[in-house]
Amino acid sequence: MASKLIFVYNADSGLFNTVTDIAHKIFSPQTYACNLCALTHDYFAVRGPWKDFIAGLGAECEFLHRNQLQERFPALDIDLPAVLREDEAGVRVCLSAADINRCQDMDCLQRGIRAGCL
Repeated sequence: MASKLIFVYNADSGLFNTVTDIAHKIFSPQTYACNLCALTHDYFAVRGPWKDFIAGLGAECEFLHRNQLQERFPALDIDLPAVLREDEAGVRVCLSAADINRCQDMDCLQRGIRAGCL
């Protein structure tokens, strides 16, 4: 199995949750719970520089929401958001919630991914 990066948002999937998240980002961004989403998405779409970064990683990437992570890895109990690395040895956190939450911009996030996940 080739290694894969799994980006996990601290938000649930689904239309209602998406609309709620958009409203939260607009009206109260300082209390929004997912810095991974805040750094990589504007209100309605993925930011272009983030798309370019992911495309240039040379690694398979998957994106999950909190509820999807719980369904796929029910025994995994981690703080979110997080970036995981999955390979033949299993799944491990390569960029923690604390690491992501320290980032104030996308450049910081990208440096963390390059240093800790690749």
